[in-house]
Amino acid sequence: MTLTKRIIPCLDIANGRVVKGLHFSSIKDAGDPVSLAEKYSREGADELVFLDITASEERRETIKVLVTKVARVIDIPFTVGGGVNTLQNARDILLCGADKVAINTGAVKNPQIITQLMQQFGRQCVVVAIDAKRNYTTEKGKNIFSDGNRQYWFEVFIYGGKYATGFDAIKWAKKVDELGAGEILLTSIDRDGTKDGYDIKLTQAIVDAVAIPVIASGGCGKPEHMLDVFKKSNVEAALAASIFHYETHSVDRVKKYLKKNGIPVRL
Repeated sequence: MTLTKRIIPCLDIANGRVVKGLHFSSIKDAGDPVSLAEKYSREGADELVFLDITASEERRETIKVLVTKVARVIDIPFTVGGGVNTLQNARDILLCGADKVAINTGAVKNPQIITQLMQQFGRQCVVVAIDAKRNYTTEKGKNIFSDGNRQYWFEVFIYGGKYATGFDAIKWAKKVDELGAGEILLTSIDRDGTKDGYDIKLTQAIVDAVAIPVIASGGCGKPEHMLDVFKKSNVEAALAASIFHYETHSVDRVKKYLKKNGIPVRL
């Protein structure tokens, strides 16, 4: 049986509003999270991701009131992340109506929380977000790639892409799989907001390294980019923001385009 590919709009939240940036900075307003969530659910999105992008850096929890409001207007699976670093944070988010919890900084700082979350809420509830960026150095013990002229490896970043960890993204992905993550939300910081397409090399490297589903994120500017990532990698889902927020393309039109081009999607 062929599994259908999932199309997932993302709501990056700052100060209660949906925002969009470039390489995780230069943030600008993109609308109201509740009305956008309702629209995407109506248009046929398979899931919705809500990320409170400044929560970890500001050392606070996700805005739970907003999570509750969004959960009330949608009828699709709902993943929420931002500032999650305890089981209680996760429990609160799930009680507000989320189906899954996304964790990034909290997992890097305390990897065992992945296992604890899995044991407490089930593997299907645990999404580990990995924000990765190309590091053009060659370090022993890293998975080295080449673009012909230069060599590089993919480094994991935390606190909304502001702090380098020294972690190799491929090794970290393998570890979170072993620790009990149910899914990986993989974002290319290099491609974020560029609308130049997904980082296929990074995406396929992570897909090859793990046994759990991977969501590609960062760089989608047109439906062709989603087609490209599905054709050139075995990724199970594609996440996008700008393409949907600014009404360049609707979710249902993108899915029809993908279906027409041989990608199995749910219409």
